[in-house]
Amino acid sequence: MIVVCEFITPSGLQRLQQSGLEVHYDPNLWKDREALKARLAGATALIVRNQTQVNAELLAAAPRLRVVGRLGVGLDNIAQPDLKAAGVQLYFARGINANAVAEYVMAAMLHLARNIAGAAAHVAEGGWNRAAFGGFELSGKTLGLVGLGEVGLRVARRARAFGMRVVASDPMRLPWESAVEDLGIELLSTPEVLRRAQFLSLHAPLTPETKGLIRAETLATMPRGSFLINTARGELVHQADLIAALRSGHLAGAVLDVVDPEPLPPQHPLRGVENLWITPHVAGLTAEAQEAVGLRVAEGVLNILGVA
Repeated sequence: MIVVCEFITPSGLQRLQQSGLEVHYDPNLWKDREALKARLAGATALIVRNQTQVNAELLAAAPRLRVVGRLGVGLDNIAQPDLKAAGVQLYFARGINANAVAEYVMAAMLHLARNIAGAAAHVAEGGWNRAAFGGFELSGKTLGLVGLGEVGLRVARRARAFGMRVVASDPMRLPWESAVEDLGIELLSTPEVLRRAQFLSLHAPLTPETKGLIRAETLATMPRGSFLINTARGELVHQADLIAALRSGHLAGAVLDVVDPEPLPPQHPLRGVENLWITPHVAGLTAEAQEAVGLRVAEGVLNILGVA
């Protein structure tokens, strides 16, 4: 039996059902931990998004489990050492939503540079103050990337097409050397990237080393009037320090697609900060990306189970 305890696209679900295996689909099952554990007693596969915490405690309730499929790329909700100890394989949609996230980052930078929504709201309210909404161009500005994996590289390619300079750090030193050279990306240390970035976009995984990477000390090294975009993980940013930097004017603005916790509580301090825009973790949720993720993970899980 395959248990899918969070949302999967209809095409992905259909592919699972066509396998001939029993499929139990309940997109809200992750909310009831005990019910999920009961359902997993006879399961050979579990498919999750980012809400289900897959760890030793959950795996103990699934003695027949062979594979966990992750509908996405972030793996911080999955205890990989626990999977390895239990002999359970992991399949996730590496790089499948990279285009969607890269386009979101470009949209965020354009929003910060041109404020089209603010200008349109001004006109809707009866105004016509052209001088207040001229904005500035991305061309000639420096984009700093922390993390140069699939998403970071695609952001760089798009930014270069806009005439931006791109500096980047990536401790993993992924094998993009030819692409980095072709695109004219300058590889630097993370502190140097922060010192030079007029726009800083985060694409690093959440690890003990990267948690709280953006905090008062590191924000202070960024150019005054710079901008931050985070589509990676909320825990990369110390949120109180970000608020202080925005309110002081050291940062001119920020766009966050990820926060900690998610969803953001109604009275959270991040709400209501004037030059901060928060979206509900949607950077990778284009229709095209979600269709591809659902099908890719369904196929990967079925292949591991030995089902054509």
